[in-house]
Amino acid sequence: MQSPLETFTSTLSTLYGPITPSTLSHPNTWTPPQASGGHKGRYLWTDAFGVLALLTLHIETNRNSPTNARNTHYLTLASRLVTTVHDVLGRTRDGSALLPGATESNSLGGGLRIGKTEEAGSDGDGQYHHYLTLWMFALNRMSLASDDPTYNEQAIALAKAIHAPFFVNRASENPRMVWKMSMNLSRPLVASEGNLDPVDGFVMFRLLQAADDHFRNRDGGGVLKDEIDDYARVMKRKGEHFVSSDPLDLGMTMWTVHWVIEEEWARRLADRCFEQIYELLEIRRYLDRGMKYRLAFREFGTALGLRCMAEQESEKERSGDLRAYGDQILEVWRSRMDGAIGKDATPEDLRPITRVMYAAALIPGAFQRGYFGPEPIMS
Repeated sequence: MQSPLETFTSTLSTLYGPITPSTLSHPNTWTPPQASGGHKGRYLWTDAFGVLALLTLHIETNRNSPTNARNTHYLTLASRLVTTVHDVLGRTRDGSALLPGATESNSLGGGLRIGKTEEAGSDGDGQYHHYLTLWMFALNRMSLASDDPTYNEQAIALAKAIHAPFFVNRASENPRMVWKMSMNLSRPLVASEGNLDPVDGFVMFRLLQAADDHFRNRDGGGVLKDEIDDYARVMKRKGEHFVSSDPLDLGMTMWTVHWVIEEEWARRLADRCFEQIYELLEIRRYLDRGMKYRLAFREFGTALGLRCMAEQESEKERSGDLRAYGDQILEVWRSRMDGAIGKDATPEDLRPITRVMYAAALIPGAFQRGYFGPEPIMS
């Protein structure tokens, strides 16, 4: 029987090919396979999880090594994946030009495409706010793992580039957001407001700002202050955050607020998420329901949020419940993952996202607060 780390590694290998030091001798020349399930083989959400998984492997395989003796194999692979994503999703679909607003010196100045297979239509390519903030997080973690501020600077450049297009009446006291923008950020494709987008932006932009202050050795530089204030006004307008019964939305909400769990609003939201999870897993006996209409990756999102929150929960009983619920979800799907391939767990086009989210649920690693050491202080 494989250990969790062995399963984690083999699962990741189904997307990114042979990646261990014994199977890949020259990480500096590695080209990520076009297997992430999107346009030209790249899909922003899946590859964000891929970068974070490689950073997790970097830490786990160096756990007993002195800092100055760490092997950089997986860190190099993560860097190569970042570069590849920027080269593909930071350009027009034909690859002939950078997205409008980007330059050679600021390659993320036009945002990043989702990587949808279809160019147009209701589920066509464009830009999602929640995909972009997840990618910013991956770049932020790259900086902390490598002690290189360049990646966090790229994340800040991306944040500034995409922020205004996703806002309506930004200068007012009651701004709102849109859920999906066109590939060139010129017009909304879905004008409704995403449930989690304001909270995502409020927390993730503060992480970027804190890291910027850390690397510049300053106290509260406020590089994203105006943008953070915008998210705060949207949150104030909306009032109490709606807690969804959708497993992915619920799990990612818990993951987001675990970064700021000491703040009163975040604790209230975490409490309501916990109540919803109890409702789903205990009262409705969610885990006993038929599997036909369920998607594994959405439930792996729940498990990820549960396991990250469990590490921050000061109340031992609830921490144990959170961890137990996460374990239950993994156990339900484990046999259906077919040796980490997941043929029985999800439709073929969703297998890449299912695999990376399965790995993250098994070992949250880079998704967890404090995984790379003390976090830069957020203002």
